[in-house]
Amino acid sequence: MAVEAGNLRELVTRARFVLFDFDGPICRLFAGHTAEEVAKDLVAWLERQGLRELLTEEERSHPDPMAVLYAVNRRHPHSDLVAELEERLTQQELKAITSAMPTEYADPLIRTWSAVGSRLAVATNNSPRTVSDYLSGRGLSDCFSPHVYGRTNDLDLLKPNPHCLNRALNAMGAAPDAALMIGDSPTDLRAAKEAGVPFLGYARNAHKAQQLKVEGARHIVGSLLPVLRVLWDHVS
Repeated sequence: MAVEAGNLRELVTRARFVLFDFDGPICRLFAGHTAEEVAKDLVAWLERQGLRELLTEEERSHPDPMAVLYAVNRRHPHSDLVAELEERLTQQELKAITSAMPTEYADPLIRTWSAVGSRLAVATNNSPRTVSDYLSGRGLSDCFSPHVYGRTNDLDLLKPNPHCLNRALNAMGAAPDAALMIGDSPTDLRAAKEAGVPFLGYARNAHKAQQLKVEGARHIVGSLLPVLRVLWDHVS
């Protein structure tokens, strides 16, 4: 599923505020340090604490570390255990930065959008420390500063809850319909809908595209290049 050229142009050029999800539209955080390895690390840590039975067999083998974190939070919400596990996940994310793979065309897209006067923010379920360190390493901090909104110990506020999007909008003084959310998951789309923000799906493969399509995404691109070309045409 792709966005028609005219629709993409309208979506992009009318956006005065752009909210990026992090892992996907900006980079593949776990390209080298895989998410499955991180999930196994979290499970192993719980087992060392004598908490193996806290997770089901399916949860212990889940490849997504966030699934492990969510499972513990369901049983011990807002606990010190959740805070410790969240910090361990953050440390693994920070470690993953060194092997993260920048999403193709993301860097020039971010710089171009910033240069033409749009205000940018990151709204993510990753740790804001992870995002800030990655952006700093890519020389992109000035394009977003100080608008990085990510995971806190209150996991109930993670997307699909629109909390981080609303924080970004409020901090920038942005009306939702003047903004654009770029995300790659159904939770991004649901959060954008709840916040009243137009949504552009980024899908690096057919599976991601199908997930977004099933969720009801109307605008999906398989590459950020068409978005960048719209900006280039708009300012030329």
